[in-house]
Amino acid sequence: MNRPDLCRDCASQRFLRPGCTWPARRCTTPRRPRSGNWRTRIASAATLLVLAFALWQLGQAAWIQGKAVVAQLLIRAAWAETGPERTAVRPWPWADTWPVARLSAPERGVELYVLAGADDRTLAFGPGHVFGTPRPGSPGNSVVGAHRDTHFAFLQWLGNGDELIVETPDRRRLRYRVAHTEVVDKEDLELLAQPPAGTRLTLVTCYPFKAVQPGGPLRYAVFAEALDSAQTHGALAVHVAAGIR
Repeated sequence: MNRPDLCRDCASQRFLRPGCTWPARRCTTPRRPRSGNWRTRIASAATLLVLAFALWQLGQAAWIQGKAVVAQLLIRAAWAETGPERTAVRPWPWADTWPVARLSAPERGVELYVLAGADDRTLAFGPGHVFGTPRPGSPGNSVVGAHRDTHFAFLQWLGNGDELIVETPDRRRLRYRVAHTEVVDKEDLELLAQPPAGTRLTLVTCYPFKAVQPGGPLRYAVFAEALDSAQTHGALAVHVAAGIR
């Protein structure tokens, strides 16, 4: 005769033998699978949230990149219509900015159109000329800013001696040479300082280039000087003539 306790023990090899006529219900009824540990559920939910956030970030990045590319195409068309008699051609009807110069870095295969103003709306579409500083190609220190992950990403690869070319609305082309690069605080107003003589171009973007969050307290600056004094003097003459008129 089997002992009753063995007839109730699912692990016993004898619980289904003839002597155990009525084994415990839990031994013969299929057990339902458990719905899962609460920690597992939380981990799964967290994974889904992280994945959704990553996809959203990728979507945002793709939107920013796409907008920057399309905007430059429209701005290029506006630049083609820009000249000495038309200096403020808007790239689209509701735009509150317009191209003021074309900037290229031949050794890096970069060609960009600089817009008037450097507020957030303008920088979403291209590099912006900082109001209060001379226009690109004019005597003095012209300051241009742009985002580190779109138009000015190439600044991280510029080195001393690299050439930059600025084309003005009257189609003069001024050649600059990178003098040095520097990481500065965003509150450093020396970036806007004007030299006693000469023609300078200062390009500024956020730093570091691979930062996860935009903004931050640091800026990366590229300082370039006009190559020949003849160009500088020509720019000065045009600048003075424009002021007289």
